[in-house]
Amino acid sequence: MTTHDNVDIASPMLIALDIDGTLLHANSHISDVVHEAIDRAQAAGHHLILATGRGLDGLLPIAERLGLTTGYAVAANGGLTIRLDPSAPDGYRFANARMFDPAVVIQAALSLAPSVLVGVEELVRGWKVNRPFDPSLLNGEQTQATVVDLCAGPACRISLAAPEIRLHLEALRATGMTVTTAGPDWLDVTGPGVSKATTLERLRAKLGVAIEHTVAIGDGANDIEALAWAGRGVAMGHAAEAVREAADEVTGTIDEDGAAVVLASLLRSAAGRSAEQPTERSA
Repeated sequence: MTTHDNVDIASPMLIALDIDGTLLHANSHISDVVHEAIDRAQAAGHHLILATGRGLDGLLPIAERLGLTTGYAVAANGGLTIRLDPSAPDGYRFANARMFDPAVVIQAALSLAPSVLVGVEELVRGWKVNRPFDPSLLNGEQTQATVVDLCAGPACRISLAAPEIRLHLEALRATGMTVTTAGPDWLDVTGPGVSKATTLERLRAKLGVAIEHTVAIGDGANDIEALAWAGRGVAMGHAAEAVREAADEVTGTIDEDGAAVVLASLLRSAAGRSAEQPTERSA
């Protein structure tokens, strides 16, 4: 475990939070303990950034539930960045979209697994799909389209679902795209060099936060780069071994409110440093 005693945690920090498996249980429950820890961290002035594989349709309701109505959020595994803004018609504004040509990876996937389900995430909301996915697997409306249509326009993310599709991981990475697993039967694709980590680094520079003042908490394969990037990368206790190895430390599981433990440690450190500062004495 890495210690962080030399970091001035009283300064505003960039805290990147994965959603599924980190804040959100499989049954969509967010514990009161986690919710309260997020409230306290936000009140302390830290930059809380949801960084998720979800698209906007999956991210925005969670941000609203957590009371995160301002600041930035990262969706689609880094493919999309929004600024949460309560004055905007839909509560957000686009900050950046890292689009790519989907044709080469779609064609490769269909060649390797002809029965694969292909979903191309629309920039605004929803998905174009070659065949319908189970509604529980994709957040947002699905519109069926031909393969030609799927390949025609730029995408910020593609999702591929087929039995044991992960066996084709390296072959699909050979297309030059960023491909991450989300279970044995699911792969997510973003553009070359696009991940949660690369997008968080752009936000870190924009916000003027030193790298040693960054924290990332996550549990999935799509969090590995972010955990390695952060000044303090924290894996959830239930994460796979590869995820835990990428992190500086491991917290409790989601059932143990592991994310709240990390957030509380930041607030305790800040309080301790404030207490150490000399107070002005009256004459």
